[in-house]
Amino acid sequence: MLNWKDVIKFASHGNPEPDRRVEKTEEEWKELLTAEQFRVTRKKGTEAPHSGALCSIYDAGKYNCVCCDTPLFDSTIKFNSGTGWPSFTQPIKENAIKYEKDTSFGTVRVEVMCNTCDAHQGHVFPDGPEPSGLRYCINSVSLTLQEEK
Repeated sequence: MLNWKDVIKFASHGNPEPDRRVEKTEEEWKELLTAEQFRVTRKKGTEAPHSGALCSIYDAGKYNCVCCDTPLFDSTIKFNSGTGWPSFTQPIKENAIKYEKDTSFGTVRVEVMCNTCDAHQGHVFPDGPEPSGLRYCINSVSLTLQEEK
């Protein structure tokens, strides 16, 4: 189980190798994504709080990257953080997420991206529930829900 110390280590000293890589040109991403998905995932945007379709859904399944369909989070680790964005305590696998130090907006945060295609997902914070203490605060538009049958 990852904790804040692991997150800082990855953000400072390099991320785990992904299982695969998906790389496309900006034009190719624009053809595949809606304008909002492109703005958030490829341009590091943020959707308005409480606006995403996946904020209040807790159906069983996997939350995949909207760009490359890589599974990133599982419904069993989703929780209601009250922030207005889907929140998770862990990635589905240690190497599913890429971490980078983010100093935009005059603060220091840790950005989380899909480790397969570098799509911006959101940020991770050390104020989540135990046992990990992590809160992955993710843009709903960055994900698709693959429901379990």
